[in-house]
Amino acid sequence: MTTPTFPAATILGYPRIGPNRELKKAVEAFWRGASSAESAEADAFALRRANRARLVELGLGATDSSIPEASSYYDHVLDTAVAVGAVPTRFQSLVGQDGSVDLSAYSTIARGAGEDAPLEMTKWFDSNYHYLVPEIGPDTVFAPSDRRRLAEFQEALADGYRTRPAFVGPVTFLALAKPTDDAPEGFRPLDRLADLVPVYATLIAELAEAGAEWVQLDEPALVTDSLPDSREALLTAAETTYRALAAASPRPSLFVAAPYGDLGEALPVLAGTGVEAIGIDLVRGATPSEAHRAALGAVTVVAGVIDGHNIWRGDLGAALAAAEELVPLAAAVAVSPSTSLLHVPHTVDVETELDAELRSWLAFADEKVGQVVTLARGLRDGRDAIATELDDAAAALQRRADAPGVRVPAIRERVAALTDDDANRGDVAARIAAQEAALGLDLLPTTTIGSFPQTGDIRKTRAAHARGDISDADYEQAMRDEIARVIDLQEELGLDVLVHGEPERNDMVQYFAEHLDGFAVTQHGWVQSYGSRATRPSILWGDVSRPAPITVAWSTYAASLTDKPVKGMLTGPVTILAWSFVRDDQPLGDTALQVALALRDEISDLEAAGIGIVQVDEPALRELLPLRRADQPAYLDWSVRSFRVATSGAADATQIHTHLCYSEFAQVIDAIDALGADVTSIEAARSRMEVVDDVAASGFSRAVGPGVYDIHSPRVPSVQEVTGLIERALDGVPATRLWINPDCGLKTRGYEETTASLRNLVAATRAVREELAAGA
Repeated sequence: MTTPTFPAATILGYPRIGPNRELKKAVEAFWRGASSAESAEADAFALRRANRARLVELGLGATDSSIPEASSYYDHVLDTAVAVGAVPTRFQSLVGQDGSVDLSAYSTIARGAGEDAPLEMTKWFDSNYHYLVPEIGPDTVFAPSDRRRLAEFQEALADGYRTRPAFVGPVTFLALAKPTDDAPEGFRPLDRLADLVPVYATLIAELAEAGAEWVQLDEPALVTDSLPDSREALLTAAETTYRALAAASPRPSLFVAAPYGDLGEALPVLAGTGVEAIGIDLVRGATPSEAHRAALGAVTVVAGVIDGHNIWRGDLGAALAAAEELVPLAAAVAVSPSTSLLHVPHTVDVETELDAELRSWLAFADEKVGQVVTLARGLRDGRDAIATELDDAAAALQRRADAPGVRVPAIRERVAALTDDDANRGDVAARIAAQEAALGLDLLPTTTIGSFPQTGDIRKTRAAHARGDISDADYEQAMRDEIARVIDLQEELGLDVLVHGEPERNDMVQYFAEHLDGFAVTQHGWVQSYGSRATRPSILWGDVSRPAPITVAWSTYAASLTDKPVKGMLTGPVTILAWSFVRDDQPLGDTALQVALALRDEISDLEAAGIGIVQVDEPALRELLPLRRADQPAYLDWSVRSFRVATSGAADATQIHTHLCYSEFAQVIDAIDALGADVTSIEAARSRMEVVDDVAASGFSRAVGPGVYDIHSPRVPSVQEVTGLIERALDGVPATRLWINPDCGLKTRGYEETTASLRNLVAATRAVREELAAGA
């Protein structure tokens, strides 16, 4: 076949929720029953059409396959699962006769319904994006099924765009899947590769027949050695897969993208299979080694030289140099971001409230598309053709380095003065005794993770205060009224350790960013977290310090309303970094220690105000774990140390909690133990307490609260279901060290379902307590 030319400039993906969160609003309206599926589909179609037009306006070609067709209503891994027929048995009745999955069925698979739990959810490589985990067993029937991607390609073609359909590649799809519950011991989803590849071949053949010239297959599993399948198994699978797909006919040209790290020895393997183009991440990864360069002569190398994972404008000259280095080695070189742009907001242009100088340092999705187009022109026409753009980028970098607040001597001196003692809290036994005496909690104490539902009234009040429409005093009284409501509800439900519900917090990171020096926040910088949920990551641009207490007044007010213990609620240093756009001009560990010292001061003030339990959430601990094992010890060293610096100033009687969610607990269990928290709560409900086996096997010695209520689904778990999960938890955790709590905070849920679920949680806990007492 004749290979079409790969576009000189491209992207791997684009923000999917819309610049004004149009998709989120459309899908959630459908879920609520406020609109029809047809209405949601029409809104999604309009967004796809607008995105294609915008990308052409920014400089990508309308007909050269430079625009990926990669939209999604919820998750791209789920999209691939339904395309290949990998729908769990419990949802098979929702699938059409032709294998199609309509929006209602798709939403049910993603979110669950009734007694049918949704697919598990976990983090997508080292990002804050959550994907749905496919369930694959020996009997899973793969077949070309839902053709949504084909329909979207044809839709684009009708509008005059020849786009590039994108799927999760078969190796990554199976490597990220979990075995079904009835799979035999030792079975791995990758064992089903030979059955899956022909299905991909059929899907891409249909796209070729429809006019697609290129198809994109994303294979980030090939940059890591931290998945359950060995790296050798993944490389063998990649070679087998892409030799087969390259030999298939008819087919479009194949572009295999490998973001988030260094392909290393996988690069020559892929290059030898017959695929036409390979995308390499030159931000997280390295320029191909001498040993691997000879393999590049047969392929187009798509050089990921613009950081798709962060929002800094960066060094355009260095990016061009990285692409130029590949020109004599490859059949052709194209330019792209290092990852899909789904990890960054749409555009800086709308951030009119940001400081103008700070804005000049930034590049969101649209600006990164412009950078890619500029670099492609420089690669084609020479550096002189883009000299002005290179000079502007270099000047912005220099202004950023010299700006006040980027380096603050007093903060750096405090970090430099830290000793080992500052990260050591002392004897565990003494702490347990002091906390038992101070708190006097029942067996199997119940609590929540922190936040309670953020109602429309709360959000309206906060927005009105931000606009200046209501006074500080009126805003504070409204928040106090909500805190009182939450305390009353928890007491009525019978929870043991209470929280203030966090009504004043827009986001668990942004709230702290708004009160710490060295941060800025956006107005419109939304980024998809999972499904229809989006966050606005803050921008950590300078040295960090705490000018005044942040949470003390809210926590002490809540404590004044009850005789029960109330937790102070903080977000940990690693999570503040992971869920912000962090400065890239110094090691992350240095920045983490600055944040840790600010939190240490906050804990000291909470203690002084009489708060005896402080939770320091680190749900992102696993998220930042490097994808290569050789790089992990250094990361775990600084991440654990930053948490310990934040918490080790606390007295023995102060109980320190931490929380982790969707974190692949087993992979970092030693590091979690090293945090030294007195109580660790973890996501466990959606995985049916799989984590308990890891806890038992590891010898984890402190208290743990594996979640018994999946808050990412609208389902209300029954008393019987929660009882079963508690009893399962007791198989691996002694009752004296077991806490009962939901998986995560309740911010995104409604009050009706939250109240019903917590009522069942408390009832189940009381039933198990009675069983334990009777048994004793």
